[in-house]
Amino acid sequence: MASSNEQRRRQLAREKYERQAARRAEAHKRQKQRKAIIGAALAVVVVATGGAWAGGVFDSSDKGKNSSPQAAPDKTAGATQVKGCNPPAEGKPNGKQWQTEPAMTVDTKAAYTATLDTSCGPVTVTLDAAKAPHTVNSFAFLAGEQYFDHVKCHRLTTEGIYVLQCGDPTGTGSGGPGYKFPDENLTGATYPAGTLAMANAGPGTNGSQFFLVYKDTQLPPNYTPFGKITGGLDVLQNIAGGGVQGGGGDGAPVADVVLNKVAVAKG
Repeated sequence: MASSNEQRRRQLAREKYERQAARRAEAHKRQKQRKAIIGAALAVVVVATGGAWAGGVFDSSDKGKNSSPQAAPDKTAGATQVKGCNPPAEGKPNGKQWQTEPAMTVDTKAAYTATLDTSCGPVTVTLDAAKAPHTVNSFAFLAGEQYFDHVKCHRLTTEGIYVLQCGDPTGTGSGGPGYKFPDENLTGATYPAGTLAMANAGPGTNGSQFFLVYKDTQLPPNYTPFGKITGGLDVLQNIAGGGVQGGGGDGAPVADVVLNKVAVAKG
């Protein structure tokens, strides 16, 4: 009888241990699932706040506040305008499309200058055809096709990274010329104020969208730098001072910034 009682006691103890182990395993499983869900949610947040506007991704974990003063907006013709900005020239983007990257015609030994006539003032840029020949070739081609003319600069970022993004004729951040080309000039790439670089949606997805850096910005070397601003940095800083619509740090600028015309000249 004593032996039978001892066996029963051991059986009950073993069953209790197995139940506790099963509960611990289930709790551990639920914890892992919660972590996976939270991790996935954070990944979505990073993509969203990092600027994953299809065709223009900027991954940045530095989200410091920008304390630069905002330019006073004017009420002009019923629309909010930032001081120094004017109504854009009449016209609409032509939205042309091409199936393949344009043939290489750029002279890698020559100097090229781009002039961006924006509704908020002119910006001039020297283009680096030697280090980014495909990028400069595409930019010059699109400018010659009047592809950039009347295109709105659809995105301004004033927190963490400091850029004005342009080049999408749809104004949504998802448009492009129909072709893509590889990244260039990424080794050791940095993005100080005055940098002109390509926006992208991942490696090798360059199209027509580009960004202008108006304040030193920390970014991974994933975006082809292909020019330096030589005039008009104050124009960009004024646009940035006007802020983002809705008061956030990333979105459409308050200023109605439109590329009235973009031209590229050799020499």
